[in-house]
Amino acid sequence: MDPVPLLQALIRCRSVTPADDGALAVLEAALVPLGFTCTRLRFGEVQNLFARRGSLPPHLCFAGHTDVVPPGDPADWMVDPFSAEIRDGSVMGRGATDMKGGIAAWIAAIAGLPRDLPGSLSLLITGDEEGPAQDGTIRVLHWMEQNGHRPDMCVVGEPTSRAVLGDTIKIGRRGSLNAVIRVHGTQGHSAYPQRADNPVHRLVRVLARLTEQPLDTGSRWFEPSTLQVTSFDVGNPATNVIPASAEARLNIRFNDLHSSASLDARLRQALEAEEARFDLETRCSGESFLTTPGPFVDALVQATLDATGVKPALDTGGGTSDARFITRICPVAELGAVGASMHKVNEATPVAELRQLAALYARVIGALLPGEPVS
Repeated sequence: MDPVPLLQALIRCRSVTPADDGALAVLEAALVPLGFTCTRLRFGEVQNLFARRGSLPPHLCFAGHTDVVPPGDPADWMVDPFSAEIRDGSVMGRGATDMKGGIAAWIAAIAGLPRDLPGSLSLLITGDEEGPAQDGTIRVLHWMEQNGHRPDMCVVGEPTSRAVLGDTIKIGRRGSLNAVIRVHGTQGHSAYPQRADNPVHRLVRVLARLTEQPLDTGSRWFEPSTLQVTSFDVGNPATNVIPASAEARLNIRFNDLHSSASLDARLRQALEAEEARFDLETRCSGESFLTTPGPFVDALVQATLDATGVKPALDTGGGTSDARFITRICPVAELGAVGASMHKVNEATPVAELRQLAALYARVIGALLPGEPVS
C-alpha cells in the first residue's frame, strides 16, 4: 500500500480538534480489509477509534491522533490547507506531519507485512490530542483495560525526527505544571504605604525566590527543569492606589527529579517564606516519565538503523504528548517523521520521506513482534 493516497484522504478531512469530519471513517475503510476489528469510542464531543487484529501476545499498539490545530489564515498558505496537494514532491496540508502522515505510514507498513505475524496489532487513534486531552487517549486506555486490550508495548507516531528521518526517538517527556498565584494585600493610597500592604511587592519577592536559582541541573536522560513566569497582572487602572491583590502565572517543565506534588510544595514554601496571604492553584497536564532503555528501546533503535542507516538519539525534550498517559500501562516510545513544519503554515511531508517512514515502521513491527513481548 502506498501511504500517499491515504494521507491525502486524511488531510482532506477538516478535523480541527475536536472535529472528526470523516477521518476515522477513512481509517476504518483502510483497516477493515487488513483484518482489523474497529470500534468507535465517543466520549463527550470526541470521536476515537480502537482497531485490533489478533488476540495473542505480544500485543503491539500504535497510538496517534487525527485531530489537527487550526490552519490560520488560508491566504497565507501556498495551497488550500485541506486540499492535500502535492507540490515540489511533498504532500501539503494541515496534519501532513502532525500526525496524519505517521498514521498513514503505519497502516501502509502493516499492509505490506504477512497476515500471520506473531502476536497482535492494534491502533489507538484519538481526536483529542491537540485539545484538552480529556476525552481521548486517557479514556480509550481505560476502555482498553476494561475490555482485555492491554498492550505489551506502544509506539506513538509523533513527528520526533529533527533533521533527517530516524535521527531521534523520544523515550520520555518532561512534566508540565501550570500555576496561578494570587497574593492578597491591603488596598490603600500610594502616598501612605504604611497604611496598606502592597501585594505587588510581596509577589515580586516570591517570584524572585522562585527564579533566582535553577530548579536543578538536569538528570541522566533529562535536561534541566525550567520555571517561567508567563503572566503578571494587577488590573489596577489608578496610579495612586496600592492594589488589594496581584496575580502571577507560571509554567514549569520538569524532569524526573520532581513531581507535581513536590513542585506545589516548593511554590507554597516560597509564598510562606514571604508571609504572604495567598491562593495557589496548580494543574498538572502530565508528570514526567521515562521508558528506561532496554529490549524495547533497543529494538526500535536497531530497526531505525537498519531502515534508514541513521542511529537515532534517545531524547526526552519538547512538550507533552499522549505518551504520558500510555506510560502507566506499558513501555512507550515515540518515533515518527521530521517535524520541522508541524503547526506551521504550509505544513508538508515529502513523498519520499513518507514512503521511507512506512518502510521504517515495517522494520519496527517485525522487530517488536518476534513472538515474545519485550519490555
